[in-house]
Amino acid sequence: MSGYFIGYILFSLLVLAGVNRLLRRQPSARTEPVGQMAKPLEPEKPSAARKLYEPGKQQQAGEAKPDLQTAAQTGDSKATPGQPVLSPSAPATEPHLSKAAVEPQPDEAIKPGPIVAVLMAGAFVAILNQTLINVAIPHLMSDFNVSANTVQWLITGFMLVNGVLIPLTAFLIEKFGTRKLFMAAMIFFTVGAVLCAVAPTFGVLLAGRLIQAVGAGIIMPLMMTVFLMIFPPEKRGRAMGAMGIPLMFAPAIGPTLSGWIVQNYSWRVLFYIVIPIALIDLLLAAAWMKNVAKLSNPKLDVLGVVFSTLGFGGLLYGFSEAGNNGWSSREVVISLGIGLIGLALFVWRELTVEKPMLELRVFKYDVFLLTTIISSILNMALFAAMILLPIYLQNIRGFTPLESGLLLLPGALIMGIMTPIAGAIFDRIGARWLAVAGLLITTITTWEFSKLTADTSYSHILLLYIMRMFGMSFLMMTIMTAGLNQLPRRLSAHGTAMSNTLRQVAASLGTAFLVTVMSTRANVHLADYSNVVTADNPILYQKISGFGAQLAAATGLPQQAGAGLAAQVLHGLAMKQSVIDGINDAFLVATGITAVALVLAFFIKRTKPAGQENR
Repeated sequence: MSGYFIGYILFSLLVLAGVNRLLRRQPSARTEPVGQMAKPLEPEKPSAARKLYEPGKQQQAGEAKPDLQTAAQTGDSKATPGQPVLSPSAPATEPHLSKAAVEPQPDEAIKPGPIVAVLMAGAFVAILNQTLINVAIPHLMSDFNVSANTVQWLITGFMLVNGVLIPLTAFLIEKFGTRKLFMAAMIFFTVGAVLCAVAPTFGVLLAGRLIQAVGAGIIMPLMMTVFLMIFPPEKRGRAMGAMGIPLMFAPAIGPTLSGWIVQNYSWRVLFYIVIPIALIDLLLAAAWMKNVAKLSNPKLDVLGVVFSTLGFGGLLYGFSEAGNNGWSSREVVISLGIGLIGLALFVWRELTVEKPMLELRVFKYDVFLLTTIISSILNMALFAAMILLPIYLQNIRGFTPLESGLLLLPGALIMGIMTPIAGAIFDRIGARWLAVAGLLITTITTWEFSKLTADTSYSHILLLYIMRMFGMSFLMMTIMTAGLNQLPRRLSAHGTAMSNTLRQVAASLGTAFLVTVMSTRANVHLADYSNVVTADNPILYQKISGFGAQLAAATGLPQQAGAGLAAQVLHGLAMKQSVIDGINDAFLVATGITAVALVLAFFIKRTKPAGQENR
């Protein structure tokens, strides 16, 4: 396992070099693309507006020149080709520029619709493919003759590469722009899918998954950053609600679709079905995707990358293995130790370097800090429940993967319908009362899940899950948008990268923590049952002996063998009930976690991006 971890680190560094090599271009050809969001004019820096258009720079191949008609609308009727719209000789007029002159509305510069469609399709196929593989793991173990620990790296490695690339997305967006970066991400994803589909060995399959993870790790934070840049704050709720459709719908239909495919076809079909979708989206991106971010030429902070890789990678790997091997495992302790040290060095580096790879000062904005904490708590509860429920449904109740997936599907449909509606409500009233209502529903339904029994009906579980997803639909995107709305535009990419990174770490931590609670409490409950069923309890011992005699008579076995068979049956029932009790205890802990988020939600306030209040 340590060999895989070392290989992951080397692969991550190679990926960084490959992305940099693939997207590199000459600095002399760099300019701001059509439709980019200009840097807001700060009152205390009147000269900032002069940088909107710089003279003497050549346009990139394939990009249009700045529209002089737009320049004329700003009040400078003397603007001519080769001259800046705002002349350095006119500083006295800069404070009187209208907002439209400094920060053009997105719909005046670009068409958001095609860009949104391309981004949502890419995000949907990336998230869908990430969840398809889980159900196919037993088939992969059989086909490639590998152990469970080895095949688990298809999931763990994917998560680790994501954890490395997400903090880097802010740097990549500023250096390469949104168009080239998205197309590169889709190319990585498609190439990885092809490798996985035709993989002759497990090593090739793992390599394909890691290459896919490179694309998937870039797509999600890139999509959020683009949404923040092309939509004004008063329209972001509806836009981010629409973005939540692939974010929430794909993980729900993934297990259902995967269960049906692996029961009827080869697991390779899981990768074949995403290839044409990815190729079509790549072609549409070539036609419709535009640069919407300000391009610069930031220098890669190599030490920051190394510390980020060790920090977030170590934590994610440690939390992942803690759910399997326990928190006291040597491998887990070493991984978490490396992760904490790496994270501390990363924080120190980003706060002291002149141009940080990831701007940690986004946390000085109070609403962003609060909503990031709430979103992380929600992810702990959400993803842990997505692990606990399949364990109960498949391992305890004996439902097939397809049946358990179908149980989750209606909740996903409800969430897909309600998320855009919640976004529209957010644009009108803000996030506070949406968050309070959603968290109240989520807390109550999570508590109801702590009352599962061996006979709980399928319909009751289905109704509870639908109600839980209904509550969640008011939370995930609205709370995140409320925090990101407070950030100035120049920090949008850093805010989305930090938010996505911490949410992923929180999901991994929550899953490991609640699985540990389930396992620990199941052992405690089993020990309690074992202490009750002893020879010191004459009434119970007499009933067990009678049950053994009945089994012996029914099977034609000696009475002593019947008693042993009765003990095995009772032990199996005790283990089954112990696991149910452990799952219930884990849901009780999850209820407490969501209750903490509910209290914090009352402190969310409605804000405007920093700098707008003074304009």
